[in-house]
Amino acid sequence: METFDAIITRRSCRKFKDKKISKELIEEILKAAMYAPSAYNEQPWQFIVIDDRKLLDEIPNIHPHANMCKTAPLAILVCADLTKELSENMYVLDCAAATQNIMLSAHDQNIGSVWVGIYFRKDHIEAFTKFLNLPKHIVPISLVPLGYPDEEIKKATRFKKDRIHYNSF
Repeated sequence: METFDAIITRRSCRKFKDKKISKELIEEILKAAMYAPSAYNEQPWQFIVIDDRKLLDEIPNIHPHANMCKTAPLAILVCADLTKELSENMYVLDCAAATQNIMLSAHDQNIGSVWVGIYFRKDHIEAFTKFLNLPKHIVPISLVPLGYPDEEIKKATRFKKDRIHYNSF
């Protein structure tokens, strides 16, 4: 799939088939995540692959917008490692870029995904920290449930010329 096509055809998927994703594909997706740009090339990310069915089924109990985990064969928790922080608070943007790369790489492999936000909600951060026994220097940023789509994803038109401004607003 060409890059531009991947960007404009990727959509959130919230219902997945009961079909595992191979370890090779998971590693390829995570490799793409690790090639995301980061401030000062600090690469502050850590990734937790959650493929235990009991854990996936429990996630909606700690995050109200993560019901899709009940059908997802796995989810990737994107975390920031504060011990790798070189520029204050840039880890949020760095991990957001890694999250986008996860979703685009998955889409390229015909795997559906959806971005579940965690950061900026203290209750979500605390819930995932406790749930997965994260050390204090590891901060959960986003959760990406992944799987082969079991729903039709509608195409969308999002380009709006009136949102483009040159040299001033």
